[in-house]
Amino acid sequence: MTIKAFAKVNIFLKIVGTKENYHLISSRFMRVTNFYDTIEFEKKESKSDDFLLLGEFGCTTEQNTIFKAYKALLKESKSEKVKTFFKEYQVRVTKKIPEFAGLGGGSSDAASFLNLTNDVLGLNIKKDELSHIGSKIGADVPFFIYNYPSANVSGIGEIVEPFEEKVLHLETITPKIKCFTAKVYQKYRESYMKNIDIDFAKELSNKNSKNILETYDASRLNDLLEPCFDIYDELKDYKKKNWFFSGSGSTFFRISDG
Repeated sequence: MTIKAFAKVNIFLKIVGTKENYHLISSRFMRVTNFYDTIEFEKKESKSDDFLLLGEFGCTTEQNTIFKAYKALLKESKSEKVKTFFKEYQVRVTKKIPEFAGLGGGSSDAASFLNLTNDVLGLNIKKDELSHIGSKIGADVPFFIYNYPSANVSGIGEIVEPFEEKVLHLETITPKIKCFTAKVYQKYRESYMKNIDIDFAKELSNKNSKNILETYDASRLNDLLEPCFDIYDELKDYKKKNWFFSGSGSTFFRISDG
């Protein structure tokens, strides 16, 4: 019982408004097909009531998105199957996707856990309902629940619409700089809100990703790049022609020649 939890990049990420403390986005998410964590359910040595999560994480179990997904699924599904199953099975995660990198690793892990649990236990929870559960864990989780190779994502991340196109082969570089999403968005709100361009966001949502990356540069495509540079000055050393910026950082990516 194993599943791959793929990384994603934001081909573009535009802020189009605010809703209370949240930022409304218009973005194209694309799966990175050669970059993923692996999640596996394996038998415990002996049954226990504890939810066992094994892997190298930069947080406690209680802070982990998979644990949060487990708790949310227990609450929303009201199925004894879930509790019973994880008395006997533990979750092992092989981490490849770095944290605080704009690649959605934690969100992908949570979504993959929900999808795998749903399938293995035959819970028959529809994708829309699973996405609703996932949205309570993180804004990027719904994209990974639907498992679309490419999608336009809007609202605060809960609106996911598949975009039919060829998935690009992408190369990524992640500097060892942890970018904290909340800080980056706060900096955007303080210094860059005047730059909102809803018409340009709509234009991008209708273009294919290859065309977008061949037409515009990183600063034009990702509204969080400049706020990120303001906070993490050392990131500027990684900005190069034909490299683009994912999410709130710190990953840069480009179309691979391979």
